[in-house]
Amino acid sequence: MSIYDSLNPMQRQAVFHTEGPLLILAGAGSGKTRVLTHRIAYLIQEKEVNPWNILAITFTNKAAQEMRERVDRIAGFGSDAIWVSTFHSTCARILRRHIDNLGYDTNFTIYDTDDQKSVIKDVCRRLNVDTKIFKERALLSQISHAKDNLITPDQMEMDAAGDFNQKKTAMVYREYQAALRKNNALDFDDLIVKTVELFQNCDRVLEYYQERFKYIMVDEYQDTNYAQFKFVSLLASRYENLCVVGDDDQSIYKFRGANIENILGYERVFPNAAVIRLEQNYRSTQNILNAANHVIANNAERKEKTLWTENEEGPKIHFRQFMNGFEEAEYIAGEISKAHREGLCQYRDCAILYRTNAQSRLFEEKFINANIPYKIVGGVNFYARKEIKDLLCYLKTVDNARDDLAVQRIINVPKRGIGATTLGRVQDYADKMGISLYEALRVAEEVPSIGRSLSKIDGFVTFIQMLKSKAQAYTVEDLLKEIIELTGYVKELEAEDTEEARARIENIDELISKTVTYQQTMEEQDQPATLAGFLEEVALVADIDTVDPEQDYVLLMTLHSAKGLEFPRVFMAGMETGIFPSYMSINYGDGSELEEERRLCYVGITRAMKELTMTCARQRMVRGETQYNKVSQFVQEIPRDLVDLGHTIQEKKPKMEQVFSSDSKYSQMKQIFQTKAYKPKEFKVTKADALDYQVGDTVRHMKFGVGIVKAIAEGGRDYEVTVDFDKVGVKKMFASFAKLKKI
Repeated sequence: MSIYDSLNPMQRQAVFHTEGPLLILAGAGSGKTRVLTHRIAYLIQEKEVNPWNILAITFTNKAAQEMRERVDRIAGFGSDAIWVSTFHSTCARILRRHIDNLGYDTNFTIYDTDDQKSVIKDVCRRLNVDTKIFKERALLSQISHAKDNLITPDQMEMDAAGDFNQKKTAMVYREYQAALRKNNALDFDDLIVKTVELFQNCDRVLEYYQERFKYIMVDEYQDTNYAQFKFVSLLASRYENLCVVGDDDQSIYKFRGANIENILGYERVFPNAAVIRLEQNYRSTQNILNAANHVIANNAERKEKTLWTENEEGPKIHFRQFMNGFEEAEYIAGEISKAHREGLCQYRDCAILYRTNAQSRLFEEKFINANIPYKIVGGVNFYARKEIKDLLCYLKTVDNARDDLAVQRIINVPKRGIGATTLGRVQDYADKMGISLYEALRVAEEVPSIGRSLSKIDGFVTFIQMLKSKAQAYTVEDLLKEIIELTGYVKELEAEDTEEARARIENIDELISKTVTYQQTMEEQDQPATLAGFLEEVALVADIDTVDPEQDYVLLMTLHSAKGLEFPRVFMAGMETGIFPSYMSINYGDGSELEEERRLCYVGITRAMKELTMTCARQRMVRGETQYNKVSQFVQEIPRDLVDLGHTIQEKKPKMEQVFSSDSKYSQMKQIFQTKAYKPKEFKVTKADALDYQVGDTVRHMKFGVGIVKAIAEGGRDYEVTVDFDKVGVKKMFASFAKLKKI
């Protein structure tokens, strides 16, 4: 029996079509990864294509790893020569070999979000940009959007015409890029942009990769932006054996720059492209698919497709409405506890999906009270924690001493007595001479007025130079352990002997484990385990990559984070107009924002395998104010005969004949939608005259523990305090509710 006999007719058609451009419209749960892996095997085994000539690109490390494992299992010998990786990893791999053609060193650093914020803050300070008018986060967003569309600082300035704000943004963008280049660093967007730039300016490199990758496959094509489209089209322009797989109904990353026109207009770019639809779903019950089909059918901008399955019909969609968010969270926690207690599911079978991260708080509280283990996807990234950032910056400095951000972070970790004034003088000298901060530190005796700090700086430089010499012979694990030992980092934490310190030590142990895993992975792939390679891998990790499917906990995540996952039991919370869809998407724009929200709802529905529960609240506290919202229009778009209303906040349950009578098909749901909420007693917040703590102070919260105050904004009703907690990361809260204690 052939391995291709297990495929359905449309899947086989997609596998056997190997020459020329191909668009595979793969509905949710239709086995697209299976098609891609079998297609690769078919190319190698039946078409005798050299594995060296195949490139497969996806969006997450998790998806890439899954595809790699399947390809190795099916294709067998020679499959290790196939490139299976994310867009960013693919481009980073190319740039590591050829970025010197653009004037960079090949040991460049990849900056994460925190690094970008530090750079933009410094740029704004040097350019005297008022960050109250030009918010740093907004500037970074505009720069990222420009890069997604391959817009340079010069082009942005030209397009600005007489727009002062846009000209100012272009100026910041230009200086930001100059700072990155000086530090021999790239941000995530640059990985794609610089690869496109490399291909456009170096024909020799482009021709090499065009010959290398004669067969290209791109997964999740609906999520690509213009820069990624340009990268792929340049690679495929010689042979045009470009197979893209995606679902326009699951295009939900417009805010990250994704352009749905890439998939909707694929046939315009490649007029001779074949189009194959995969509509048979292997994941969900028919009732879940029927609900998803009816919701997404309300979108105008889409390619027609209808999901179906040979699975059972399954239970109806459960819909529950509650008085407030507390009752909603209590109900979901109770349902999960009950199902687990009765042996109907494991905790890991359940996921709670919501529109915004802020909605997780109530569920966390209820889960703690109910002793339900849980994990939040999208919380503080492991690699963004202070102790991990400190140690990684040591490794970055050893690998790329031109990275000023890394040097600035570790120069006083541990404390070396090098003051801010001294560091400022060295930085001024570096700027004046056009050299990096570390290079200036190496010749600190030439810096005016450096005084007694010279010996301390010399000690730091000697330490880094010693580590650099050892890096040539040490593994990444050995080098990291050497840094930990010589800096006394763990010893200081052990001396603190607090719960927070012990948690930090555990994180450091996990980082050491990561270096060992990296070493083993590289050995299995017969690749060198380099320091640069390790830093690149941890820089490109995503939140979802940290989810362990073997751990038994409930997952809490936004609908965006749930993309690509599946769970036997899914709870979609906060299904209210104003929350999901948001008021912004309803009231503004040309309708495309609402269509994107609907696609997001479609993604949420199709994550469910066996049971789907949608919940909402009549009243909900948002930004300190009580909102009264109607049930989401997306719920109303599901036919009544697919929905189980069950017990709601109504005093009496409806009679069965009333529920199923043909003349009142929507009457009961409408009754729930239109009933006015009870007005609660007004809760008044008394704003304090002043706070007993300020920015930079260490404070304690009764739930989140110890943290450092990062910002205090004075509003009309209350102070909004931003705190970076050791355990849970950055939180914003109102002072009256937070009750922070200075310690």
